[in-house]
Amino acid sequence: MTCREFTEFLSSYFDGQLAEDVRLRFDAHLAACPDCAAYLKSYATTVKLAKAALRGSDDPLPADVPEDLVKAILRARHKA
Repeated sequence: MTCREFTEFLSSYFDGQLAEDVRLRFDAHLAACPDCAAYLKSYATTVKLAKAALRGSDDPLPADVPEDLVKAILRARHKA
Protein backbone atom coordinates (compact mmCIF):
# COMPACT_ATOMS: atom_id res chain seq x y z
CA MET A 1 0.00 0.00 0.00
CA THR A 2 1.28 3.47 -0.84
CA CYS A 3 0.88 6.55 1.31
CA ARG A 4 -1.68 7.90 -1.18
CA GLU A 5 -3.75 4.71 -0.93
CA PHE A 6 -3.44 4.90 2.85
CA THR A 7 -5.09 8.33 2.93
CA GLU A 8 -7.87 7.14 0.62
CA PHE A 9 -8.84 4.44 3.12
CA LEU A 10 -8.81 6.56 6.30
CA SER A 11 -12.54 7.17 6.52
CA SER A 12 -13.40 3.52 5.94
CA TYR A 13 -10.74 2.49 8.44
CA PHE A 14 -12.29 4.66 11.16
CA ASP A 15 -15.77 3.41 10.29
CA GLY A 16 -14.58 -0.22 10.55
CA GLN A 17 -15.61 -0.82 6.94
CA LEU A 18 -12.36 -2.05 5.40
CA ALA A 19 -12.27 -5.55 4.02
CA GLU A 20 -10.00 -7.79 6.08
CA ASP A 21 -7.26 -7.98 3.44
CA VAL A 22 -7.25 -4.21 2.95
CA ARG A 23 -7.20 -3.60 6.71
CA LEU A 24 -4.20 -5.90 7.06
CA ARG A 25 -2.36 -3.99 4.32
CA PHE A 26 -3.41 -0.71 5.94
CA ASP A 27 -2.10 -1.83 9.34
CA ALA A 28 1.17 -3.10 7.80
CA HIS A 29 1.73 0.22 6.07
CA LEU A 30 0.89 2.08 9.26
CA ALA A 31 3.46 0.05 11.20
CA ALA A 32 6.17 0.73 8.60
CA CYS A 33 5.51 4.40 7.76
CA PRO A 34 6.03 6.98 10.52
CA ASP A 35 4.65 9.75 8.29
CA CYS A 36 1.33 7.93 7.85
CA ALA A 37 1.26 7.06 11.56
CA ALA A 38 1.56 10.78 12.34
CA TYR A 39 -1.08 11.59 9.70
CA LEU A 40 -3.46 9.04 11.23
CA LYS A 41 -2.98 10.57 14.67
CA SER A 42 -3.66 14.05 13.29
CA TYR A 43 -6.73 12.78 11.42
CA ALA A 44 -8.10 11.14 14.58
CA THR A 45 -7.58 14.34 16.54
CA THR A 46 -9.35 16.37 13.85
CA VAL A 47 -12.34 14.01 13.86
CA LYS A 48 -12.52 14.18 17.65
CA LEU A 49 -12.37 17.99 17.68
CA ALA A 50 -14.98 18.29 14.93
CA LYS A 51 -17.38 16.05 16.81
CA ALA A 52 -16.83 18.06 19.98
CA ALA A 53 -17.48 21.30 18.10
CA LEU A 54 -20.78 19.99 16.79
CA ARG A 55 -22.08 18.91 20.18
CA GLY A 56 -24.84 21.19 21.26
CA SER A 57 -25.38 22.51 17.74
CA ASP A 58 -29.12 22.09 18.25
CA ASP A 59 -29.12 24.45 21.21
CA PRO A 60 -31.41 27.45 20.81
CA LEU A 61 -29.83 30.59 19.41
CA PRO A 62 -29.32 33.57 21.67
CA ALA A 63 -32.07 36.17 21.29
CA ASP A 64 -29.63 38.82 20.04
CA VAL A 65 -28.67 36.88 16.87
CA PRO A 66 -30.14 38.79 13.90
CA GLU A 67 -32.79 36.87 11.96
CA ASP A 68 -31.20 37.88 8.65
CA LEU A 69 -27.96 36.21 9.73
CA VAL A 70 -29.78 33.00 10.62
CA LYS A 71 -31.54 32.96 7.24
CA ALA A 72 -28.27 33.57 5.38
CA ILE A 73 -26.55 30.72 7.20
CA LEU A 74 -29.43 28.35 6.52
CA ARG A 75 -29.42 29.27 2.82
CA ALA A 76 -25.67 28.65 2.64
CA ARG A 77 -26.06 25.26 4.34
CA HIS A 78 -28.63 24.16 1.80
CA LYS A 79 -26.37 25.14 -1.11
CA ALA A 80 -23.42 23.12 0.23
